[in-house]
Amino acid sequence: MILTITTTHRPATDLGFLLGKHPGRHQTKDLSFGRAHVFYPEASEERCTVALLLEMNAVRETRRDGHQPRSLEHYVNDRPYVLSSFFTTALSNAFGTALNGTCRERPELVDRPLPLEAELAALPVRGGQAVLAEFLDPLGYRWEAESAPLDPRFPDWGESPYYRLRLRHEIPLRTLLSHLYLLIPALDHKQHYYIGDNEITKLMAKGEPWLAQHPARERIVRRYLGPYAGLADTALDRLGTGTGERAEDLLSVATAMATPKPPRLHEQRHDRVVELLRKAGATTVLDLGCGSGELIGKLLRVGQFTRIAGVEPDVTTLQRAAQRLRLDEMTPKQRERVTLFQGGLTYHDERFADYDAAVLVEVLEHIDPPRHATLEQVVFGEARPRTVIVTTPNQEYNRLYEKLPAGDRRHPDHRFEWTRAEFRAWAEHVAARFDYSVRIEPIGPRDKRYGAPSQVGIFDDLMI
Repeated sequence: MILTITTTHRPATDLGFLLGKHPGRHQTKDLSFGRAHVFYPEASEERCTVALLLEMNAVRETRRDGHQPRSLEHYVNDRPYVLSSFFTTALSNAFGTALNGTCRERPELVDRPLPLEAELAALPVRGGQAVLAEFLDPLGYRWEAESAPLDPRFPDWGESPYYRLRLRHEIPLRTLLSHLYLLIPALDHKQHYYIGDNEITKLMAKGEPWLAQHPARERIVRRYLGPYAGLADTALDRLGTGTGERAEDLLSVATAMATPKPPRLHEQRHDRVVELLRKAGATTVLDLGCGSGELIGKLLRVGQFTRIAGVEPDVTTLQRAAQRLRLDEMTPKQRERVTLFQGGLTYHDERFADYDAAVLVEVLEHIDPPRHATLEQVVFGEARPRTVIVTTPNQEYNRLYEKLPAGDRRHPDHRFEWTRAEFRAWAEHVAARFDYSVRIEPIGPRDKRYGAPSQVGIFDDLMI
């Protein structure tokens, strides 16, 4: 995957000063997933072109953190060949000083508009040229995009989502780089790494000042941050208080920012689960469907929990959890406390045994109801922890979400969402079947009519 940037500014070799990369040298930087090469195909007083080439080690990235892929798709995909968030990581590493607006040799060049032309080979654009126009036209770019057919031998298959994009503008180099840094992942609509709160900080830094005034800012932010709607809402709130605010509004903004906000629902849910586990006296915990490892991170901060395991059927999600938890940076003593492994929740697995407690946090609704009986047998019948904690959305509360169309579920992967009565009926049936007691509590703000947005069932083994 390659990006070239050309200028005809005189002298054009000023580009080397701005980038901190000498036109006469080929420079290479090692990254966790490959190597980034910077070189100049041409460098004269009249015209200078710099190229950033990312050579990606796809196999090493696939096997990162010791996880073994479960399908050929992890090896055979487009990531080594297209511009994506992998490439913007390389861009930040190779051109970091220019991206941040630093140039010790020629500081007067940093904010000077230059005639620039950028060419991006094999750029995935989910949505085609309409999305390119939506994102690029308000920024003043003149652009050309050529798409390739999926297969020239089969024209009926149509065009591929991959484009060769040429951009032209007269703007500071740092502005072009900031546009590329945010728009490449937004156009691709995928991220290769875990998205956390620090991503909002990067978004704000790289998007200053243009993103707040962009008419498609909401779509850019949501595509850049992927499925993390809560983070996107936070970023959009912060963009709304950015450039363009009246001076008299700043005091109210500062006051609002200084006022502590209540924890988000997922934080309330995790905090309540941790508290329930503490009260149950559990020291070993099995997180079934651990996702990105957020709950495990909270459990690791409590010394009572001496052994914690996270289970996920998806290898990529386990990799994100390992990155979020920074397993490779833990001390040996810390590392002994946590285990992540791939497993299916509807299959017998001896590794699920011998834990004081098991938790299924917002997992049940992702599994088709005909498979619930098998899951129940695996968790309550075979693993049989002393305590089981299950949380799931309260479907009745959905009507209070203004942006959720009537009848829609909170997540496209939800197979169902239960009312409070339906969850209670399921929980009492399971408790009776496997000799557990159960009590149900609400989680989150309560509405007099519709209850709380989330509900938790706490099961205790009656045979102990």
